[in-house]
Amino acid sequence: MELWLAIVLIVVALIVGLVVGFFLSRAYFKKYLEKNPPINEKMIRAMMSQMGRKPSEKQVRQVMASMKQGQ
Repeated sequence: MELWLAIVLIVVALIVGLVVGFFLSRAYFKKYLEKNPPINEKMIRAMMSQMGRKPSEKQVRQVMASMKQGQ
């Protein structure tokens, strides 16, 4: 096999590996965040209670909606 062909094949294999690895890690990370969100309704209720507020369901939903919108 010629040297230039071997070099091209190695470079192509590296690029394909990087692209596949990127998409696999991206899919894994999305699935992880769906299972373990950074903050949930229970945490928002606890935070509002610590601030001395009695959180209503509407307030909790508004905070969750604003956080999802900011992503």
